[in-house]
Amino acid sequence: MGSKKRFLAVIFLMGFMVFIILTTRGLDFYQQKTAPISTKKQSQIKDVLRKHSDALRSTKQQRLRQDLLRRNCAAVNLSLEDLNSTNLNNFIVDDKHGIIYCYIPKVACTNWKRTLIALNYSKPYPDPMSFKHSWVHNSVRFKLLKDFPLAERKAKLNHYTKFLFVRDPFVRLISAYRDKMQNYDQYFYEGYVRVILQLYKNQTNLSVSHEVAKKRGLQPSFYNFIQYILDPRTERKAPFEPHWRQMNRLCHPCLVEYDFVGHQETLQEDAQELLKMLNLEDDIKFPPSYENMTSVDSVMDWFQSVPLEDRRKLYKLYEKDFQLFGYRRPSELLDD
Repeated sequence: MGSKKRFLAVIFLMGFMVFIILTTRGLDFYQQKTAPISTKKQSQIKDVLRKHSDALRSTKQQRLRQDLLRRNCAAVNLSLEDLNSTNLNNFIVDDKHGIIYCYIPKVACTNWKRTLIALNYSKPYPDPMSFKHSWVHNSVRFKLLKDFPLAERKAKLNHYTKFLFVRDPFVRLISAYRDKMQNYDQYFYEGYVRVILQLYKNQTNLSVSHEVAKKRGLQPSFYNFIQYILDPRTERKAPFEPHWRQMNRLCHPCLVEYDFVGHQETLQEDAQELLKMLNLEDDIKFPPSYENMTSVDSVMDWFQSVPLEDRRKLYKLYEKDFQLFGYRRPSELLDD
């Protein structure tokens, strides 16, 4: 009987010790779990949540942009066979990464060209900004889709990642005017500025040198530029110059099914998302954009000199761009 009691006492003591150990460790575990999160940890968690939220928002935005294109292009009864080589001047091919980029002048195309040139070097890729502006545009490094045989063209369009970047059509026009009508070189002076000055300012005996013309302060007004675009003779003579040609005429979004549609207005976010989509976000950085000198808010000021009827005609010319790429109709410029 005594030995039985001693046995029970030992069992009880062991059980009590196990209880104490479990309770203590449980309390330590609980305290660890409920301990305040450090500021650094909180920041890391917020950063992860923000990136996840940004990714979801960007994915949704891309889906909306592509759905908009599909809806607006539903009635277009054309196929890739309708794209001849003359329609493919702006399609750059990167066979190394399986990319096709349709560039649109005045929509960050210089920096995208810089990025594509950098990607064709070996890793680590050079900084895209190390390539000078003039060299980028005069470079023969680019392969153009138009130079491939038809069968190969179609294969690349079907299998490569295709992207373009677009911009509010009227803001793009203002940017083209600032760059090519105010800050013209010999090419734009000879082919466009002189013509506009003669037609709409009745100026004669103009110098053949753009440098002389600049010294004299000669330049078309913004309204003169719009008059030139609206003049039926302009289109009859030749297609619009690419800097003010409609974006849909450059990149044919109803014939080419783009995998990514970027906007100038969200350039940095869209560029980062595209590089991530291409598995290049850790290898190269898209150049930072400078402050946009032609903001949407300033459009009204630019169009003050343009009569209402001409604004409406201009909108009709670019209406398809507004609709295809989701830019709102500028009612403040077009309605009485």
